Amino acid sequence: MEFIRRLLGKEAEPPVTEEIVPEELLDTGPTLVVGQASHIGRVRKRNEDAYFTLQATLSRNGETFPFGLFLVADGMGGHKGGELASALTARVVAEAVLREFYLPWLTSGVEDVIPQRPINEVILEAANEANLAVQRVAPEAGTTLTFALIQGTNAYIAHVGDSRAYLIRQGRLEQITQDHSLLARLIELGQILPEEAASHPQRNVLYKAIGQGGTLEVDFYLKSLPTNSYLLLCSDGLWGLINEEHMAAIVRESPTPQEACRKLVHEANLQGGEDNITVILVQIKG
Repeated sequence: MEFIRRLLGKEAEPPVTEEIVPEELLDTGPTLVVGQASHIGRVRKRNEDAYFTLQATLSRNGETFPFGLFLVADGMGGHKGGELASALTARVVAEAVLREFYLPWLTSGVEDVIPQRPINEVILEAANEANLAVQRVAPEAGTTLTFALIQGTNAYIAHVGDSRAYLIRQGRLEQITQDHSLLARLIELGQILPEEAASHPQRNVLYKAIGQGGTLEVDFYLKSLPTNSYLLLCSDGLWGLINEEHMAAIVRESPTPQEACRKLVHEANLQGGEDNITVILVQIKG
């Protein structure tokens, strides 16, 4: 020991002991466990889907809560136009919402009061920014947008087009968003049956999309996420080939959200992989 003290040139430091925090004092609030996957499919020559995920844990007034941004955009337009439209939309929307809701937490002092605009106002404004950006940069293209901001156990969802958001709880899948497609409108009006949708010649026609109109009306949803439920966002390359019962079963039987995403993409490709396939699965774990 004396040799070690001389070698170090100072008295040896006493051993550091780690304080064990009693389990009952640990923060046991909800957390987010996220999986994501995107695949070109078996038919298309390029992947025109884009997606974005960000998850964090924020603290306010001595309490911590999960925070996340999740986005799926399915581009359309060909000649790389759809790819450009979806990527641009993902960047514009994510940047706008991060600027308003995430960066203030990183740049403010401990005692600062962080001003916050209404969440729906910011998200809808971001979608309209993306709409104008796509019209300017890729006027012949367009894209869907399904976006979710999670704070605590609340999901704030903005939606345009026919990508979808689902809530999965107690093993059952519930569609949150409504498709902005001609086919969905015909089903709603009772002019065709749901089982006729897969083979209908106009199944891919949208009447609302990012980049396809001067004034954009965006659907907005507020959804409570129970503990151990899942929020699933996906492009039509997934839900168009796998029915809801099968999707729910894959999520229920998978050990992690990432493994569920891998299996969902694999199953869509087994069913033909006719389109690009993108899926984000967020588990609210208690």
